[in-house]
Amino acid sequence: MGERLTVHRGNAPIYDIVLSGSFDGLAHETAKLGLEGRKLCIVTDTTVAQLYLDTVAGLLKDCCGTVTTFIFPAGEAQKNLDTVRDLYRHLILHRFDRKDWLVALGGGVVGDLCGYAAATYLRGVSFIQIPTTLLSQVDSSIGGKTGVDFDAYKNMVGAFHMPKLVYTNVTTLCTLPEEQYSSGMGEIIKHGLIRDRNYYDWLKNNRTRILTRDEGICLEMIRRSDEIKRQVVENDPTEQGERALLNFGHTLGHAIEKCMGFSMLHGHCVGLGLLAAADISVSRGLLTKAETADLAGLLPEYGMPLTVEGIQADEILAAAGNDKKMDGGQIRFILLRSIGDAYIDMSVTMDEMRQGLQAVLR
Repeated sequence: MGERLTVHRGNAPIYDIVLSGSFDGLAHETAKLGLEGRKLCIVTDTTVAQLYLDTVAGLLKDCCGTVTTFIFPAGEAQKNLDTVRDLYRHLILHRFDRKDWLVALGGGVVGDLCGYAAATYLRGVSFIQIPTTLLSQVDSSIGGKTGVDFDAYKNMVGAFHMPKLVYTNVTTLCTLPEEQYSSGMGEIIKHGLIRDRNYYDWLKNNRTRILTRDEGICLEMIRRSDEIKRQVVENDPTEQGERALLNFGHTLGHAIEKCMGFSMLHGHCVGLGLLAAADISVSRGLLTKAETADLAGLLPEYGMPLTVEGIQADEILAAAGNDKKMDGGQIRFILLRSIGDAYIDMSVTMDEMRQGLQAVLR
C-alpha cells in the first residue's frame, strides 16, 4: 500500500510526498536522492528514538557513507535556539559539509527544528522529513516552513527551506497517544473548512473508522489533506498571499497556545481558533449559526476541547498583536465565506476578535 504526491515549483518537480503503510520503501526512496558516500544525521527526540530510530537508521545506513544521530528531549519547550546550537555543534564536530544531509524523524517540533538547522547550517543543506505524528504528516512536514520558538513567541525565528523528500509511514499513528492523534485532527478539519466542503463532510461521515486509525482510511485522509496543502503551497510557496489561508484558526489559536504556556496541544488550540473565527464569520453574515454549531459538534467527536479556562480575552488579543502574521500593523485574519471557501480579511477588529473569543472562553 502506498501513494505518491509531487510538489512543484512552477512546472518543475521539487520533492515527493510518499505515503506508505511501512518503512519498507524508505531506503529505495532515499537512495534515489544520491546520498552515496555522504554523511547523514538523523534528528529525533527521546520519545520517537525509542520507537523508530533503530529501524530507520538501519534502513538508511546502506544509502549513505555515515549515519549519526542527534537526540534531544521531547516537547515544545526544546524547540528553541539552544537546541539548534547543540545540533550545529554536533554537525561541526562530525565535520558535516554542504553536501551532507539531515533527516527529521518525528513530529512537528523535530521537523521544524531540523528543517531550520538545515536551512541555516553552512547557509543551507538538504534534508528529509519522516513525520511520525498525524499533525506533522498533514501539516508541518509539507511546504518548507521551518523554525523555532523565541522566548514565548511561537515560530518567531525561521526560514523557508523545502525538504528533498517527505516519507510518511501511516502505521506510526498506531503508537501515537490519543491526545496527539486528536491534535492532528485540528489541522485536518481546518483543511476541509478552507478548501473542500465534501472533505469536511467526509470527515464527519467517517469519524468511526478514522478514530480506530484504520490504515486504509488514514491513508485516504492524509492523502486528501496533503493534496490540499500541496496545492496551496505550490501556488504561494513563501506565503505572500494564498498560503495565508492555511492560517485559518491560527491567529487566535497561537495566541491561546502562548497564553496557556504551551500546556495545550497545538491542534487543540487551533480548534478553539477555528470556533472563534467561525463565530466572527457568523457575525458578518457569512456562515450560519447552524454551521458553527455543526463544527462545535464535530470537534468533541475527535477529542478536541470547545473551551479554555484560566485566561482572559485581553491577554489573548495582546498575544495576537505580536503575531508574525501581522502586515503593516494589521492582522491578516482568515474568515470563511462558506464551508470550504476561506479568504484573507485585513479589516477584522480587536472588538470582533474579542467577541469571537467569547465562544471559547470560560
